Amino acid sequence: MNAIITASDLMDELAGEQPPLLLDVRYQLGGPPGRPVYEAGHLPGAVYVDLEAELAGPAGAAGRHPLPDLSIFAAAMRRAGVRADRRVVAYDGGQGWAAARAWWLLRWAGHPSVRVLDGGLAAWTEHDGPLSTETTAPPEGDFEPRPGALPLLDADGAAALARRGLLLDARAAERYRGEVEPIDPVAGHIPGAVSAPTMENVTPEGRFLPAERLAERFAGLGATEEAEVGVYCGSGVSAAHQVLALAVAGVPAALYVGSWSEWSADSTRPVATGPDRG
Repeated sequence: MNAIITASDLMDELAGEQPPLLLDVRYQLGGPPGRPVYEAGHLPGAVYVDLEAELAGPAGAAGRHPLPDLSIFAAAMRRAGVRADRRVVAYDGGQGWAAARAWWLLRWAGHPSVRVLDGGLAAWTEHDGPLSTETTAPPEGDFEPRPGALPLLDADGAAALARRGLLLDARAAERYRGEVEPIDPVAGHIPGAVSAPTMENVTPEGRFLPAERLAERFAGLGATEEAEVGVYCGSGVSAAHQVLALAVAGVPAALYVGSWSEWSADSTRPVATGPDRG
């Protein structure tokens, strides 16, 4: 199954006999909470999911968006109506990062059918999709997380992969080079990592490039079906979007959830700067 779905295809599926469950995961780094915009208008039937509270644990030594406590995540998904036998589609405001985080977590936790709405809410409204202000309260789901369905890296694993395989840095190139660091305490990148800004995977409108173009881009970086690939970013959110783009291109990849926010918090870990892999 494709990891993404277009707005037109989603409309068709929602009109069918077995419509997918919709998760609204709107989130903005440093911005206001997503619930007010959900309440102002969302896809009919969608349930709001809070990235900070339900798709991540408290910020700390493990990073700004570490894995959530499994019991909290499971309870949130069941509250949202997630069932093992029902397809799920996650969407956000259009950037796709938050929706990709929900996609990755559910897939990692064993859900067999999760997709992201390509282009998010913006794509939906551009196709004249209706919006609702009614808060959805679906029947309780039965989802039980079984972690491990997708590969996961810790700091040591990311360092090792950068030496033996391919570790992609999904942040903006200037952060990779160490020229700026607006959030974390140290500028630079994990030694051996390769710069691969996740924003280069999408069009100016926020839609993913065609699978063939994504495959060409990743192949140019060394990411092929045969390669061992991992991804990190600042805190494990935009990196999930990169893992999603790799999945669209047919390339499996592991996610380093702690990412640079965890790596840079430990002063004993090495830091590289500059434009070259190293």
